[in-house]
Amino acid sequence: MISDYHPFHLNLLKVAYNNLLRHDPFDQNQLSENDAEFRHQLDALVDAMEQQRGDYIESGQEILSRLVRHYPELVPLVPRDLFWYFGGECLHYMPDDEIEIFQQLDEERHAAESENRPFNYEETRARILGLH
Repeated sequence: MISDYHPFHLNLLKVAYNNLLRHDPFDQNQLSENDAEFRHQLDALVDAMEQQRGDYIESGQEILSRLVRHYPELVPLVPRDLFWYFGGECLHYMPDDEIEIFQQLDEERHAAESENRPFNYEETRARILGLH
């Protein structure tokens, strides 16, 4: 069964990427060496995730952790879903109640997949988050 889980998160990453590029320091013509390196890593992450190649999960963990440490004012531009998706160290930046929400969402997704029944990640996410 094809799941919309990966495409949903890839789309969120692209939205976050575009949002980050519209804010200082990434909207500047001249980037510092550190900012240019971060942008390059972000570009590579989007590409790797699009191709589903390499260790993009580990790269995502590293990039989001670096974002929190070096650009904390930009963290609100990144959907919280990506912290859950990449996991690892990123989970340290999520409160327990937020983790519980994403655990519930994953449990519902896994139950549907194990029963081979249709599952719409985005709709279920909206319901659990109270967005409908």
